[in-house]
Amino acid sequence: MASRTLLSLGRFTWLGLAAAAVTVALDQASKLWLLYGFDLPSRAPLHVFPGLDLVVVWNTGISYGLFPQSGAVGQWALLGVKVIAVVLLAIWLTRVERRPSALALGLIIGGAIGNAIDRASFGAVFDFVLLYLATATWRFNWYVFNVADVAIVAGVVLLLWETVAAPDAAKAP
Repeated sequence: MASRTLLSLGRFTWLGLAAAAVTVALDQASKLWLLYGFDLPSRAPLHVFPGLDLVVVWNTGISYGLFPQSGAVGQWALLGVKVIAVVLLAIWLTRVERRPSALALGLIIGGAIGNAIDRASFGAVFDFVLLYLATATWRFNWYVFNVADVAIVAGVVLLLWETVAAPDAAKAP
C-alpha cells in the first residue's frame, strides 16, 4: 500500500461521504418537515398505527437521554465531543479498504452531524419516533429516536457484522 498523508482519501471515502450527506439530508428534512411543515408539536402524540406514535421529545443528553444538560456550557460541551468524534471517524473513513466499512462510517458520521445540527440550532436533539408494545393492561415504550439515530445504529451494526460475522470479508477488499 502506498504511503498516505493525513488528508489523503482512501478508495471508498467518497462512498462514506455520500452516505453521510444523504443521512444528514434525510434527517434534517424529516425533522424540519415534522416541526414546521406538518406542525407535529400541535398534533403530538400522533398515533400512526398500533405500536408506532409520532411524538415531540427534546433530548438534552446523549444517547437514550443519558447525561442531560440543561445549561449552555453542557450543551456546547456535548456538541464539542460530537465534533471531535466526527473528525476522528472521518479520519478513519479515509483509511478504510472496504465498502461496508465506508458505508457504516458514513452512516455514523451523518447521524452524528444531523443530531449536532439540532443541538447547535435548538440546544437539544429533536426525537420523534416512539415504538411500543401494548396490551389492555401493559405497555412497553422503546426510546424515542429519529432518522439520525437509526443511521448511527445501522452503521454500528454494519461495522460489528463486518468485524464479527464476516471476518474473512474484513480481510479481502
